[in-house]
Amino acid sequence: MGFTHIDAEGDARMVDVGEKAVTRRSASAEGRIRLSPECFALVEAGRMKKGDVLGVAQVAGIMAAKRNAELIPLCHTLALTSVQLKLELLGGTSEVRAVCTVKCDGKTGVEMEALTGVSVALLTVYDMCKAVDRRMVIGDIHLLEKHGGKSGDFRFDEDND
Repeated sequence: MGFTHIDAEGDARMVDVGEKAVTRRSASAEGRIRLSPECFALVEAGRMKKGDVLGVAQVAGIMAAKRNAELIPLCHTLALTSVQLKLELLGGTSEVRAVCTVKCDGKTGVEMEALTGVSVALLTVYDMCKAVDRRMVIGDIHLLEKHGGKSGDFRFDEDND
């Protein structure tokens, strides 16, 4: 199977989805940011100087998912029907876990929108906390699952890395 975003001459192209059927599609992605215990405590207590870290990060991630095609070259602009972004504080590891779920009725999938939502939410946490902790680590960003489309369903299985 060749690359779908490269034409016969090796030039970049946007895939033509004009002939594809409109189907219900969804995707969920997750990622984490590890904070210092001091920084984590401030976020948890809602005492970060820049304000409500989790609330701002949630809105930022939703906005980013909606604008994915402006950020990632060759992605199609999609009329999303739903974007949900949840942030969870993990006290045992001083991490914030972000999960973004995106849905649409369209001709192409929403995996990139879900991954973009998670990434920007975590970057926003970093931005709002960097005055306290510049050693934060963002990682483990990956697709959890996707449904719909020609390739069918996918579910991340940690046992099959």
